Amino acid sequence: MTSRASLRAVPTEDRAWLLAAIDDALSGGAPVFPVPPGTDLEVVRALQEQELPEGTAVVVRTSGSSGIPKAVALSADALRASARATAEALGGHERENATPPGRHARLPAGQWLVTLPGHLISGLQMLVRSRLGGVEPVFLDGPFDPSALLAAADRMQEQQRFVSLVPVQLSRLLDLAEQDPAAADILRGFAGVLVGGQATPLSLRSRAHALGVALRRSYGMTETAGGCVYDGVEIGDTRVRIRPTEAGSGEVQLAGSSLALGYVGDPVQTAERFLDEFDRDGARTRWYRTGDAGELLGGMLTVTGRLDRVIVSGGGNVSLDEVERVAREHVGWSSAVALGSEHPEWGEQVTLVVATEPDATAFDEVRDAIRDRLGPAAAPAWVTEAEELPRLPGGKPDLVAIREWLGRLRSSFGELRGP
Repeated sequence: MTSRASLRAVPTEDRAWLLAAIDDALSGGAPVFPVPPGTDLEVVRALQEQELPEGTAVVVRTSGSSGIPKAVALSADALRASARATAEALGGHERENATPPGRHARLPAGQWLVTLPGHLISGLQMLVRSRLGGVEPVFLDGPFDPSALLAAADRMQEQQRFVSLVPVQLSRLLDLAEQDPAAADILRGFAGVLVGGQATPLSLRSRAHALGVALRRSYGMTETAGGCVYDGVEIGDTRVRIRPTEAGSGEVQLAGSSLALGYVGDPVQTAERFLDEFDRDGARTRWYRTGDAGELLGGMLTVTGRLDRVIVSGGGNVSLDEVERVAREHVGWSSAVALGSEHPEWGEQVTLVVATEPDATAFDEVRDAIRDRLGPAAAPAWVTEAEELPRLPGGKPDLVAIREWLGRLRSSFGELRGP
């Protein structure tokens, strides 16, 4: 079913309005579309003209790291289910006199330091958790800065404090904490530090654990109202299964109360991604096809990369995400991005892009490690260094912008070489 309910576009920089709009949407009011600065007004108008799935509370656009963003419709029930599962997984406590909106039971409380944009599900869920827990969030203003984040954390009033980060933010925080004992103490003061949005290298996790940081790896997406698997284990009523694909890899599929209603204005994509299955008794289970490759080992989920991030090199499949995973284990390579490049003999070949860091491991050593772990076809042909890589607001590498930049760079080299 669909609804013509008016979609309320709320600028994310107006925090008071956004929080009030979230309260209203969670209580059955007008659905909300959080709008970041610089958004094309035509995008907003186009969404407001679309019919929304029945029960839509919030519309969130995906990050679009490798393509065009999709508009995801989420219900109030899905947002509540996700927020409650997170609170229970992190051990939030019941707070006296909390008065969250709506008729549902109080959420276990904890104070959130909001470090991610409110138009992304990762940032929005920190606001939802705060409203349902009856605790005011603390916001980090301006561009991400480790010192500013720790200063904001030191001003938080609640005993149980939480923060959600992406790997690049965590890396910069650890750089500071490893040099400054006072900074390390503040970071250790968080009852939970969620890190998600992309794969977290083992080296980064090891550094966090060495400092005593209460790190939790979060896996999820906009279509699951945020993280629904922590440290490889489902939270709330989330269910995980792996289903084979034509390429031979297993696809991660998810079910549970936090699933989105679908994509706004795109019934074909909704039908492709959200599957209805019925058991012998006629009970329905709704599954979301994530597009991620993964496996279940001992009941724990391991995500190995995107199914659409696979190239064929010399007749063999190469996962670009796996190449990145191995490269990022080396000193100075935490920002590495793997891409496919056309090759006259191999069809495609792996190339790397990395932000320059001091004392980084030599490229030859990184390439040899990738070859030893993943095979000759995965060994990158070359690396391109940059002072900084383009990133999306949530911290993910902007693959589209990186490819465009590489294209311009190679074109300029061709002009310098001449005919």
